[in-house]
Amino acid sequence: MIATKKSRHEHVISINPKVGRNINRALILNMIREHQPISRAQIAVLTRLNKSTVSSIVGSLLADDLISEEADRVSGVGRTPINLRLKTGKHFIGVLYFESAATHVAIVDLDGSIRHSEAIKPQGGRPAAYIARCVDALQAMRKKFRLPQFGGIGITVAGIVDAGHARVVFAPNLGWEELDLGAMIRGQCPDIPVVAVENDAKASALAELWFGHHDLPLLNFVFLSVSSGVGTGIVVDDRVLDGGSHAAGEFGHMTLVEGGELCSCGNRGCWEVYASDRSTVRRYAEAGGADTNASDDVAIDAVITAAAGGDPIARDALLKTGHYLGLGIANIIKAVDPEAIVVGGSITKSWEIIHPAVMEPVSTGTFFGKKRSATILPSSLRASAPLLGAAALAIRQIFTHYRVAV
Repeated sequence: MIATKKSRHEHVISINPKVGRNINRALILNMIREHQPISRAQIAVLTRLNKSTVSSIVGSLLADDLISEEADRVSGVGRTPINLRLKTGKHFIGVLYFESAATHVAIVDLDGSIRHSEAIKPQGGRPAAYIARCVDALQAMRKKFRLPQFGGIGITVAGIVDAGHARVVFAPNLGWEELDLGAMIRGQCPDIPVVAVENDAKASALAELWFGHHDLPLLNFVFLSVSSGVGTGIVVDDRVLDGGSHAAGEFGHMTLVEGGELCSCGNRGCWEVYASDRSTVRRYAEAGGADTNASDDVAIDAVITAAAGGDPIARDALLKTGHYLGLGIANIIKAVDPEAIVVGGSITKSWEIIHPAVMEPVSTGTFFGKKRSATILPSSLRASAPLLGAAALAIRQIFTHYRVAV
């Protein structure tokens, strides 16, 4: 028998038409989110899908109330093009952000706008009761404003998180270890289709990707989250790194000062002991600044306000924090070589004060004293990055779960 020459396309596995359509649906929905307002013709050009496919999928998205149409008011003569946007005021995400100072509860629209929020103070006892209390507060907020059932709940935690199993591996400042947070929330909210859990810094990096606005394209960057602790989310080629044990980006617990102050993780000299909001407030108080018993987020704002008003003790406390931030950032640049470091948290309100202090150790401590070209800039997010990150976790699943539908 004479063997016939095989076609070079024979090895290609055919895709189920429904799966292919669902992939295109997710692609178009995300294209609208990123480029809105955008026309059908523009979508066809950017996605390289034919116009009939785009028209059909857009029709289904309109029917599902995920997007809306609007006339292009700046168009010239001729037929007025119709642009597409995400539909707001229809689908909402419930958000929980667990940190040591408080749990932040919010309702977020599909476009990332925070509609309602409140803070819940922590309490002693078992974490299950506290978590149930926070979820109850979230549902009570939804009912108060007569909103429909959540399309998903996104949760961020200041600690190491196994996002795939929605478990908290270790959150030292919360005292949580091996906590099945996703199961707890699903048990309390069985009708919610999406429950997503992630580390707060990694989720903040996702928020910067989804909702941030910068002049430079951010494809490879590190998001540095500064709050009661310090954490980072590493983004490579538009993807947030997780790590083999879900601890990628735990730079907050790298040793900055050998044999230094005790950290909540049990080690000494960790970066967050010297660069967190808590350390700034403590440094201010120990130097003779105004005493405050307020929570970390309120207290850091008080220090920043005092520095802006000319308080030299507050200014010095912030400058020292900037120095310690710069030392850690220099190490990150040497380890990861990112295009940019994006800093988030209340500390960025004092950016003009701390930026020179940050840059000095970065300039002298990277690549044998040679100034690195990595850009260091404050977050462009106008709201809490961990809250927006929690929302992005759920929105991402709503937008992309079509990829695995059959």
